[in-house]
Amino acid sequence: MSGTLNVHFEDLGVGQVIPLGACAVDQAGLDLFIERFAPGWDPAYGAPDAMVYALWSRLAAEKAAGWAQTKVLAVDGLRFMRNPPVGELLRGRLTVMGKDPVGDEKGIVIAQHDLLDEGGRLVFSCLMRTVLTRR
Repeated sequence: MSGTLNVHFEDLGVGQVIPLGACAVDQAGLDLFIERFAPGWDPAYGAPDAMVYALWSRLAAEKAAGWAQTKVLAVDGLRFMRNPPVGELLRGRLTVMGKDPVGDEKGIVIAQHDLLDEGGRLVFSCLMRTVLTRR
């Protein structure tokens, strides 16, 4: 990212859906994650919940890198629907659910985040509240 903050509070609209990008569950990454963070997890079950969260978190952080986001207030309402197998391509999306201006300089954005599998089925979702600066 160039370092330019190109998305501010006013740039997001309620109901707007923003793609977060895609990532795949790869064998080497799964094996390393299990070794370091989920010993005893059987890779035949797919990616453990914590790895699914880490994949989503990376996509969300990469998307927000060019945003005028000053703080993440909360990540809650986590739902883990399934454990994707090796080779599964996951696509992330953010849906703006609500906005609340806070003074003249910032505002809170409430967004639903989802990870979907190749068939469009929900793998993971959460609700995120962030503070963005205003233009």
